[in-house]
Amino acid sequence: MKDAAYAKINLSLDITGRRADGYHTLRTVMQSISLCDTVTLLEGNAGEIEVTCSGGAPCGKGNTVYRAAEEFFRSTGKKGGVSFRIEKRIPAQAGLGGGSADTAAALRLLNRRFQAGLSAENLRDIGFQAGADVPFCVEGGTALAEGIGEKLTVLSPLPECWIAVCKPPEGISTREAYAAFDARGRTETGSGSTERLLAALKIGSLPAAAAGLGNAFEAGNVPESVRAIKARMVSAGALGACMTGSGSAVFGLFGREAEARQCTDSLRSLFPQSFLCRPIRSYG
Repeated sequence: MKDAAYAKINLSLDITGRRADGYHTLRTVMQSISLCDTVTLLEGNAGEIEVTCSGGAPCGKGNTVYRAAEEFFRSTGKKGGVSFRIEKRIPAQAGLGGGSADTAAALRLLNRRFQAGLSAENLRDIGFQAGADVPFCVEGGTALAEGIGEKLTVLSPLPECWIAVCKPPEGISTREAYAAFDARGRTETGSGSTERLLAALKIGSLPAAAAGLGNAFEAGNVPESVRAIKARMVSAGALGACMTGSGSAVFGLFGREAEARQCTDSLRSLFPQSFLCRPIRSYG
């Protein structure tokens, strides 16, 4: 059994505060894109969970897929042995949610394989134990995420477009990005990018959505390559460009395929991890 694990981008990302337990709260508009990993579920040894990955990603108990599978079996009472094979294409430390997408795909596969009959809400609850972005990745599409990622509101889809995605050589750890944000003495950001995105999606305007892109983490010490990639995308015809998540990948929204393809090819000559993508609608 196989499932596609689609990457996500943050069309907006506003930090709204910090909880007593140290977690930051967000308002972010998230969008699934066609760049994906492939997760395969095989029969395993009785009572065992095995996870192997290509591309140097963590395997075994160090992978969020393993933790989510443990929680699935605990929650459902199902018995069995499983082996997951993850073919990685989504870059790590990029803000593209690769690990979360893999985990969500694994939960969908487990639900089918063991005929557990869990609803999307059930899968989101299980996935949240493994990572804050997993609930969104269970169904994907276009959604507003609030709290620490667990509160989701389905939105009107991003208008049809082409998306150039480029990850520079430098990666950014999510933990380090939040630590740097805290070191600046801020508890929230007031860019309002999320409100602009919500308004743009409501009227179905790609130019308005592109003009509303924003990411609170860009105010920090991001690699210079992030700003250089954004500038190249805009000069190549992108309606707007932005870093996704805590970085370091950058995406640009294009209304025309030819411009997006030319931009992606040009970037790939400098940054091999460059991809031409489309928006993906919800799994549901």
